[in-house]
Amino acid sequence: MARSFFSRMFTRAFQFLNWFIPWHKLPRILGILSLVGLRINLRERNLHDTSKVASPTRPPLGKLDPRHLISRTADGSCNDLKHPAMGSAKTRFGRNVPLEHTYPDQGPAFLTPSPRTVSLELLTRHTFQPATTLNLLAAAWIQFMVHDWFSHGKNEPENPLEIPLEENDPWPERPMRIRRTHNDPTRSPGSPDKTPTYLNTETHWWDASQLYGSNTEIQAKVRSGKDGKLILGKDGLLPLDPATGADSSGVTGNWWVGLSMLHHLFTYEHNAICDRLRAAYPAWGDEELFAHARLINAALLAKIHTLEWTPGILSHPTVQAGMYGNWWGFATEGIYKTFGRLSESEIVSGIPGSPADHYTAPFSMTEEFVSVYRMHPLMPDEFSFRALSSNRLLQERTLPHVSGKHARSLMKEVSLTDLFYSFGITHPGAITLHNYPRFLQRLERPVGPLIDLAAVDVLRDRERGVPRYNQFRKLLHLPRIRSFEALTKNKTWVEELRRVYDNDIDRVDVMVGMFAEQPPKGFGFSDTAFRIFILMASRRLKSDRFFTDDYTPQVYTQEGFDWIHENTMQTVLLRHFPDLGRALHRVKNAFAPWPRTVPS
Repeated sequence: MARSFFSRMFTRAFQFLNWFIPWHKLPRILGILSLVGLRINLRERNLHDTSKVASPTRPPLGKLDPRHLISRTADGSCNDLKHPAMGSAKTRFGRNVPLEHTYPDQGPAFLTPSPRTVSLELLTRHTFQPATTLNLLAAAWIQFMVHDWFSHGKNEPENPLEIPLEENDPWPERPMRIRRTHNDPTRSPGSPDKTPTYLNTETHWWDASQLYGSNTEIQAKVRSGKDGKLILGKDGLLPLDPATGADSSGVTGNWWVGLSMLHHLFTYEHNAICDRLRAAYPAWGDEELFAHARLINAALLAKIHTLEWTPGILSHPTVQAGMYGNWWGFATEGIYKTFGRLSESEIVSGIPGSPADHYTAPFSMTEEFVSVYRMHPLMPDEFSFRALSSNRLLQERTLPHVSGKHARSLMKEVSLTDLFYSFGITHPGAITLHNYPRFLQRLERPVGPLIDLAAVDVLRDRERGVPRYNQFRKLLHLPRIRSFEALTKNKTWVEELRRVYDNDIDRVDVMVGMFAEQPPKGFGFSDTAFRIFILMASRRLKSDRFFTDDYTPQVYTQEGFDWIHENTMQTVLLRHFPDLGRALHRVKNAFAPWPRTVPS
């Protein structure tokens, strides 16, 4: 896509300015313009297509069903009608760095330093470091979103990677064995092109597949078959999957009570949308009600993430204005609701309803996007549950005892109202070094081997060819860090990093570097990670037909459009748990800390 002379000069001017003054230290209007210029540059230089790498010609999809023009498919196909397979389940992750930079290190360098050493020496939580501007719903929310966006599927059981251990390491087996990422079966056999490629088992689109599934079998399992609704038991809870002990829903991996709470909340919301649509369109059958309710529910989730979760974790006035502009445009929400779109421009009237554009590559989630969303430090190791009515302590549990089958036992003992209140008054962890949940460093699962998830996180980036931290920065048009002292002001961390990485700043892993980096004021994660966010947060909307060309009352219904525009995370919570009004009435953002209640 050729850029205009003005666009090139605009981006170069702000890139030059940012070498001397970072965007987050500029006055707000200059900061916003700087981010606009950065996004233009990233859209041109940091979207790379893997779909044609060693790939045989695929047979075309079957005949287009007319329903696909106005509804999402189970597997994500037919979003782009000219390229129906784009973004569908079991298609490849793309890249945000040039493909020649996606090859893993070879030989001993691949395991240097040992991921287990990185885990123990740099990530281990000794004292819980809270993120005091957020509540625990923010931690549950991002995992809920990630389950919609991507998964590499089950790992390969054969030929595991062998991780060297220090002599005094208490790990029960030597060496530590970590299963490899599942191979890409769509590659042409014998191709000389060795560029690493991996498949996303979920749909790439922002389509609430964590609720609805990414194939017809799962979707059929979660639907009631009546009035468009999702299945709930007589007790108002989701059915249990007897094989896992988790709720029966679209995606149920790595299950814990926070996920269960959000799956219940937005199952209730789907069913409430169905009731609203059925009242407006009494002649509609189950399929029409379901398809429209899914569209509306998915768009509401995207809106909450854009306008509430993101400004909550990135509490900087420039970002808050930018995210508001992403959704409503700088013509403002009031103008949009009164007059509609003033322009096709996403800058003037927001991305929803603007023309779709994939820019320089077909739409897909990317491996680098997966990397920047490694946010496990948000999870605490200990949980307290309190009564909304009195703030009385009801239970205390550790992370293993709110996970897996224990999530449902907890929900039978503590009401959903009290669970949401308890999350609202609890801080998550800060995304930083030495704050990785201890229980995840020795994670026992119902199926599969014991794992150190921190070591796995480090290894996955290396295995999938995500560049190490300094190269990652360079490829995102940031200056390289020249010393450990320039990476962090924490003198203890400087010496730990120097020791673990043998005084070589270029060996620092991307996750470690981002955790060590001093973030901009108000930020919950690093400015380096934010570069991927600037690009991909808007791309998830801009490429999706149902957020662009077909984001209209004709497709969604006017009732659906109004539902999206009028609701927030807070109104959703209050619709289904009205007693939470006692805690929420003074809260502007539902992901910010809630006040504790006092006895009636």
